[in-house]
Amino acid sequence: MPTEPAPGAVTLRAFAHPLRLRLLSLLTGAPMSAAEAARELGESQANVSYHVRRLHEAGLLTLAEEVPVRGGRALRYRHDPASGAAAAQGGTDDLRMLAAALAEELQRRARLRAPEPPPHFTDTEVWIAPEEWAALVERASELGEELHRAARAPRSPGAIPVSASLLFFAMHAEDAEDAGGEEAQDPPGAGGADRS
Repeated sequence: MPTEPAPGAVTLRAFAHPLRLRLLSLLTGAPMSAAEAARELGESQANVSYHVRRLHEAGLLTLAEEVPVRGGRALRYRHDPASGAAAAQGGTDDLRMLAAALAEELQRRARLRAPEPPPHFTDTEVWIAPEEWAALVERASELGEELHRAARAPRSPGAIPVSASLLFFAMHAEDAEDAGGEEAQDPPGAGGADRS
């Protein structure tokens, strides 16, 4: 089996592509080769192979197994969600790229949602005490770990497809107060309050 690359200075940019987000989710539930993942996602094998290589080089995918296929061998990769902890770094550009990829991916997922309303929605931009922030981040991390542990292979009997996104980050005070030289204002009908 090939040796694994040592995770390097991975930043949020490694996640900043909608297909990479889909691959990481897919390969959390089951190890797959690039060809298997391409079939599952309805993407070209060449495109998936490229992104699998980039994710593997970033240390976000590990080689789970090699299996014989038609006179050759297929490499199956798996995502260990704990590998993303090293990538919780990055500058403003990295976070903007990730936010753009998440926005595109959320639009795709929203088109696939079940007809009933979402069981939970929270969106907030608030000021809180640092110790409360630290405790909330820890709880969100635990929930993220639990979601990943619960992941199953696609179409597993009794399993349902779900979507969950958690992105917590602190902001600079001047950014919250001053957006582009003007006082930041919510558009009509929007608000920074928690909506559940």
